[in-house]
Amino acid sequence: MSLTQPPIDELLVKAGNDKYLLCSIASERARDINDMMRGQRDRAIALQSATQIAQLAGRKPLSLAMEEIYRDEVGYDRQQFGLDEL
Repeated sequence: MSLTQPPIDELLVKAGNDKYLLCSIASERARDINDMMRGQRDRAIALQSATQIAQLAGRKPLSLAMEEIYRDEVGYDRQQFGLDEL
């Protein structure tokens, strides 16, 4: 999937039409996914070749994060992003 899939307009609705909030939520989730993938990679290297692992991990963490936001699988804490202060 490209950055236009899921559509950016629909992603913005999920973040209250705040592009900065969407970016913050997506980057936070992408970091979590990246950390998860890195930990799994270390364990998988002992069991598989690097080529096999690269083929399985062809998706970018940010793309996965955007897809999760689109499917309402990612929530956020308003205090974490300083939204209760507004």
